[in-house]
Amino acid sequence: MNAGAAEDDDAPVQAYYDAIDDGDYDALREVLADDFTQERPDMVHESPGDFVAFMRDDRPRDDTRHVLDGVYDGPDGGVAARGRLVAPEGPMFAFVDVFETTPDGRISRLRTYVD
Repeated sequence: MNAGAAEDDDAPVQAYYDAIDDGDYDALREVLADDFTQERPDMVHESPGDFVAFMRDDRPRDDTRHVLDGVYDGPDGGVAARGRLVAPEGPMFAFVDVFETTPDGRISRLRTYVD
């Protein structure tokens, strides 16, 4: 799965997907920096609290899992992940998430692109 990213750079990315898929919102908050933002085509979350509340309370489905096809490192500790969101009945859509991390390994910015 890893296509060149350092293992330490992948750790917060994997922790992010594990927390969401497991419904562990405390773990999700732990991996996000205090200045975390997420941008995706249909919305923007401007704080970790806003994002965690959305994932916990408002996302359309919570019976999905993220299947990663590749994780790639970029400049300055950035990491991109390519994968699919899969529901029990099958794949829903493909995505690319682009992560920026802090020196202490927390996610500070996430840009999500979907197909």
